Amino acid sequence: MTLAKGLGIYNQTGARQAAALVENHAPLVKKIALHMLARLPASVQLDDLMQAGLIGLLEAAQKYQSTKGASFETYAGIRIRGAIVDEIRKGDWVPRSVHRNARRVARAIKVVEDRKGCEAQDSEVADELEMTLAEYHACLNDASSGRLFSLDELNESGELPIEEPEASDNPLEGITSDAFRASLAGAISELPEREKLVLSLYYQDELNLKEIGAVIGVSESRVSQIHSQAALRLRARLSDWSHDPS
Repeated sequence: MTLAKGLGIYNQTGARQAAALVENHAPLVKKIALHMLARLPASVQLDDLMQAGLIGLLEAAQKYQSTKGASFETYAGIRIRGAIVDEIRKGDWVPRSVHRNARRVARAIKVVEDRKGCEAQDSEVADELEMTLAEYHACLNDASSGRLFSLDELNESGELPIEEPEASDNPLEGITSDAFRASLAGAISELPEREKLVLSLYYQDELNLKEIGAVIGVSESRVSQIHSQAALRLRARLSDWSHDPS
């Protein structure tokens, strides 16, 4: 067999395997898209999320290597979520005031926690912002509806990456990445128990906000607030890693 013919057979086999992976895991795209749609504004269409997710699935099928140790479903889920998040970020449908207020909340949480040396309570953050508690909760709801804050923003996929990082000329890059992930894990472990539970149920168990509310005995709106506050608290506690002075 010539080398060219051998490569041709190999490429055809690889293409068939990739096509089979895409066909078998297509329902995963809709599942993830629906899960993410539940926390997005009504203007966002499911079809748009699914189209982006499908691209992520195709890329996963092409790049997946079973030798990395993760199942394809786990790997594809990360790729699908990442593709959808990228698509969401391309849209400019979140008012600047929402971004601005969210940054103010994160700074206020940091100020209160630095002053107290322990976790900031809702009422304390509201006082720091010179807001009523209702106004503060409205800011958290805006942040949630704008899909501005999530573990996806703190770590690109919301989970630790599975594929090996590409080679870099910077010998400190891998060390920095590992150190950040360690800091993120530490910050999550130190969250208030209810915030930690909400993140676990949402990201690991993939429950929607309504289902989480039923588990912990609060309204869907309150779950949304807790989720936003947890992510803002993480952002405040990891602010030393940010290059954004705001």
